[in-house]
Amino acid sequence: MKAIGIVANLQKEKSYHLLQDIVGWLQARRVEVFLPAEKARSVGLVSLAVGEAELPSRVDCILVLGGDGTLLDAARLASAAGTPLLGVNLGQLGFLAELEPDDVFAGLERLLEGRYRLEERSMLTSELARQGQVKTSVTALNDVVIAKGAFSRMLELETLVGGVYVTTYLADGLIIASPTGSTAYSLAAGGPLVAPEVEAIILTPICPHTFYVRPLVIPADETVQVTLSTAAGAEVMLTVDGQVGYNLCQGDVIRIGRAGVPARLVRFGEQDFYSTLRRKLFGG
Repeated sequence: MKAIGIVANLQKEKSYHLLQDIVGWLQARRVEVFLPAEKARSVGLVSLAVGEAELPSRVDCILVLGGDGTLLDAARLASAAGTPLLGVNLGQLGFLAELEPDDVFAGLERLLEGRYRLEERSMLTSELARQGQVKTSVTALNDVVIAKGAFSRMLELETLVGGVYVTTYLADGLIIASPTGSTAYSLAAGGPLVAPEVEAIILTPICPHTFYVRPLVIPADETVQVTLSTAAGAEVMLTVDGQVGYNLCQGDVIRIGRAGVPARLVRFGEQDFYSTLRRKLFGG
């Protein structure tokens, strides 16, 4: 490892001092350190600043200081370059992080010595089309969600899988999740837990207005197409990983499939998906 980038949620209480300590520790070992320009300026490390979009291609690994939300943001940033991510949990759940704050420097030692493995997590790509024109395209590590806004109006979501009509969901919304996202919003809405190595996409309706509708697990190489058939005037949002949002209009078409490049997470081997489930979700 010759160069490491750091993405930090500076709103976390421990983040500022930990960031400063890590930068000094890495530089003492002649490792180049880079930070997104805005964050570098805010902590007085302007000499380490690079453009956010440029960061993944300049480094061998990105160290992520924060909660799961910070890691999701970093995964979208790093997706095109395939840069590995090493998460340090400064949040509450920390389901995706590999290290706790007390373990950071021992973990960095192992990283620099090459004593780690890379775990690949499938990502989703989503495309929003309006009147036949693509308006935006974005990747997600957890999920793509179509959901109603503040007003309690039922949505009508015409859904196709692989070009074949499945159903028109009458619901408050629809979650399209990766296996990684199966432990997030999809789980809260009644979706199944899916091990990250399973190649699948999960469709979980939010508060469906029919008793027989259940979550659906489909092959990862299928494409999901959802058309918003709701009457004009309804407030509807498309959100990606709960962080990026777009207002939707009647007739909008959202296409979701597996992204070409996975997220790559640094792992040291002490824990696996099932032990993490036991500790984080099943009460230890």
